[in-house]
Amino acid sequence: MARIVLVGAGSITFAKNLLSDILTFPELAESTVVLHDIDAERLATAEAMATWMIGELGIGARVEAHLDRRAALDGADHVINEIAVGGMAAVRRDFDIPARYGVRQTIADTLGIGGVFRALRTIPVMVGLGNDLAELAPDATLFTYTNPMSMIPWAVYAGTPFRNVVGVCHAARDTQRTLARMVGVPEEEVSFLTAGVNHQAFVLRFERDGENLYRRLDRLIEADPELRRRVRVEIYRNFGYFPTESSEHGAEYLPWFLSRPDQIEHYRIPVGVYLDWLADGFAEYEEHRRSLDAGLGVPIQRGDELASLAIHSIETGTPRLIHGNVRNGGLITNLPEDACVEVPCHVDRSGVRPTRIGELPAQLAALNRATLNVSELTVRAALEGRRDHVYQAALLDPNTAATLPVGRIRELVDELIAAHGDLLPEGVRDRA
Repeated sequence: MARIVLVGAGSITFAKNLLSDILTFPELAESTVVLHDIDAERLATAEAMATWMIGELGIGARVEAHLDRRAALDGADHVINEIAVGGMAAVRRDFDIPARYGVRQTIADTLGIGGVFRALRTIPVMVGLGNDLAELAPDATLFTYTNPMSMIPWAVYAGTPFRNVVGVCHAARDTQRTLARMVGVPEEEVSFLTAGVNHQAFVLRFERDGENLYRRLDRLIEADPELRRRVRVEIYRNFGYFPTESSEHGAEYLPWFLSRPDQIEHYRIPVGVYLDWLADGFAEYEEHRRSLDAGLGVPIQRGDELASLAIHSIETGTPRLIHGNVRNGGLITNLPEDACVEVPCHVDRSGVRPTRIGELPAQLAALNRATLNVSELTVRAALEGRRDHVYQAALLDPNTAATLPVGRIRELVDELIAAHGDLLPEGVRDRA
């Protein structure tokens, strides 16, 4: 049966959701679930959780737990990555240091100065993972959830011999569900086409039986002034297509919102909200750990995680459509060839097969290219060890550039590099 590896399994809530899906598929119930984390306590908690779930379900799956990544990856069929390099302390630096310079952020994991430094911390680890897979499990598929999604898969396929990497994210699927609910049409009756860059893809087709459902959405927005106080609705009204990321996320990818207090108030943007989410996550981890120690276990609830659905399709041949983040290679013709783009992907026993989109509307491609400029320079900075590319990525970042002059951006970069230290690529730490 399949050997399914969870890298970063100490992210307990995420691991619980993935395992709930994987272990409740009858066709995957005899799989070997392999857990890896560098935190021994969290790894032990994940192992206890997986063991309890298997016993509770009465299935024949096996569990392995490894602090050594290579031991975990050896012979893998499927690998699911969910690492967070540097943990909570690194995230706090990504928020606290820019805040002293006046740079506001909401999530800081996709773009912005926080997204740049999250990528710089993560890419060296992902390059090591890709090299290990090329040697130990060359036919495996790597599904990665770790943000920034426009940079992490790019670094793996550009910086290692391993190419079978797919970034997975709920944003496109959740946005389609939201739009169908807003206009009162069952999701299964709607024809969608959604593509672009992760967290900045757009719903290109939104129809039922030839009816353009955007016109219904327009009427809703016109009738409801509160809807017009959402960032993503403002982007839709100005660019003509609905974006796939939430307003709190989308606000920090653009120059018009977080740099202006009046806009923060008008659009109700929750500055720093990710730190609250992380605190909730730590509390949930402690709750699960105490419950497992008491022999009470954890809830087993199916959630249709994209990686688990894709693995089931590959193992059984069940056809599915998911949104994946993959090398462009002409899938979207007016975005760079080497960029990581988000497109619909067919999944079955043959693997993950991306859909060719063609040209995006010019205004959407322009927005995406602004994101990809920062992404490319960050990936190159990490892979080539170039501090100058870090400065350039920060200078081109829309929110940072809208807030600070050139000299202050360079000072901010220098302070963040010094603060993150050995977590960053060696060349980036050098001033040469």
